[in-house]
Amino acid sequence: MKTTSLWIVASALLLTACAHNTAGIAVDSSGQVRVDNSSFASDVNVTDISSLMVADLIKASALIQSQSRTDLRIQYKFTWFDASGFTLEDEASSWKSVKLHGKQQLQVGAVAPNPQATRFEVYVRQAFSN
Repeated sequence: MKTTSLWIVASALLLTACAHNTAGIAVDSSGQVRVDNSSFASDVNVTDISSLMVADLIKASALIQSQSRTDLRIQYKFTWFDASGFTLEDEASSWKSVKLHGKQQLQVGAVAPNPQATRFEVYVRQAFSN
């Protein structure tokens, strides 16, 4: 029994040691930057956050810049908030995966899901799948 328990604990520790860090960089519509992974932040910048009104919806954009000389596979996602700070239709927005070549810049954008959106956040993280 002890051998089985020890094997289960050792297996669990091994699996967690292999887990990828999925933290990244968040920038909100006011330009506030939150870095959750400083190693990733040295490879990627998110700048030029802007928005405009199209009819009664916010259209947002951000510039993702590679600081690396090698290719990076990244994911980004826009999250929208109402005036009270609650997320809007977060399950409806999915991560988008892109490949940045060395030193490449890529403008990304999204449109608010409904007129209740008053602000947004764009989150960028490293992708580990193909």
